[in-house]
Amino acid sequence: MPRRRRLLIAAMAAALVLVVLTLLFRPRFFSVPREAASKSPGFSDSSAAAPKAKIYLYDLPRKFTYGVVESYLLARVPAAAVSKDDGSFRYPGHQHSAEWWLFTDLLRQVRPATSPVTRVDDPEEADLFYVPFFSSLSLVVNPIRPLGTGGAAVAPVYSDEGMQEDLMQWLEGQEYWKRNMGRDHVFICQDPNALYKVIDRVKKGVLLVSDFGRLRDDQASLVKDVILPYSHRINPFKGDIGVEGRKCLLFFMGNRYRKEYYCIFLYIYIFIYFIPNATLLFLGRKVRDTLFQVLEGEEDVVIKHGTQSRESRRMATQGMHSSKFCLHPAGDTPSACRLFDAIVSLCVPVIVSDDIELPFEDVLDYRKIAIFLDTKLSVKPGYLTKHLRNIKTERILEYQRELKSVSRYFEYEYPNGTVNEIWRQVSAKLPLIRLMINRDKRLVERSPGSGTSCITSG
Repeated sequence: MPRRRRLLIAAMAAALVLVVLTLLFRPRFFSVPREAASKSPGFSDSSAAAPKAKIYLYDLPRKFTYGVVESYLLARVPAAAVSKDDGSFRYPGHQHSAEWWLFTDLLRQVRPATSPVTRVDDPEEADLFYVPFFSSLSLVVNPIRPLGTGGAAVAPVYSDEGMQEDLMQWLEGQEYWKRNMGRDHVFICQDPNALYKVIDRVKKGVLLVSDFGRLRDDQASLVKDVILPYSHRINPFKGDIGVEGRKCLLFFMGNRYRKEYYCIFLYIYIFIYFIPNATLLFLGRKVRDTLFQVLEGEEDVVIKHGTQSRESRRMATQGMHSSKFCLHPAGDTPSACRLFDAIVSLCVPVIVSDDIELPFEDVLDYRKIAIFLDTKLSVKPGYLTKHLRNIKTERILEYQRELKSVSRYFEYEYPNGTVNEIWRQVSAKLPLIRLMINRDKRLVERSPGSGTSCITSG
């Protein structure tokens, strides 16, 4: 009995000591930060304070920035009077305008307090180096050919391939490129074919892309690169959530077939460099055409072929603003700007694209704002519309609420919108960049056939 009493007293004493220690140290070890406790369980808060990455903006020769805009304007209207005042230039309305927004953001004299990066004038202080070549617009300029007298085509006045080569010749002569072979450099190539000629020479850097549809595994990955949203091409929906004004069940307007002027070039390029991606392109084309066949004639479904034009945008705006669901099938690439048109229209995206990559998935749960359907099931007659008709109104309203709450992530013009999110993602790559730079310094020279890191290209 005395022994049991001593054990009981010892246990009570230990418990008392534990309670005292818990109360003493609770603020440090056991308390939940107020900010964390107030976060919504649905979407993470990406604005938490963190050291700002220091970024150096390369002062590229004018022809790589404003010069590309000038060439675009002259190629479309050769006789146009183009201002030589760079401050008066505006980037053409285009889904790949991220390259303009990031460039002009870094040109600001006063950085917004909410920006995750700070621009430095001394490259010695920089963590990252931004290369502001308008690579997507350059690709668009390339096929445009002015007409000579009598409508006859004249010699090309612009070469995107030449611009890419000139960029690399300039860049490879820079001290800070040579220092780490471009690992700490950031390139924007949002069009799937942008920088295609020199992609293997810049693949060690951080690539800002819309998806990986035309990039090999050794060229790009989610680990080292950043997925960007397209700039939406239609006006956002300004009304409240609801289904009363959305009489159409499902809406889609876009190319039924591949873009003609890319078709031959893409297949040649991809078959040469990465044959598996050619298969994905073919399947994307086939899936879209099959969906057209399956959905045409369905009650309260609008699915029509359309190309980029002012009238098409007007019709797409009207269609998305008056529909409950908007279809996003795979096409030339896994992603397209119509997904982001749907998001800002509060038209619930229905994604039929098995290989799609989406922006900002570290803070966004896309299952709350979109419906993902298996491609093989979606092309079966009746499956897709039956699935959508079974979704109750309350669930549609939940989708719309979430769409409205995350709209800032897809607005490039917002002060705390897309641009800030892109810089935040780029800044998050810094630990990996430093790891790879330090690793490169201690590795001995490797022969061409030796193994490379699975993290990023060697």
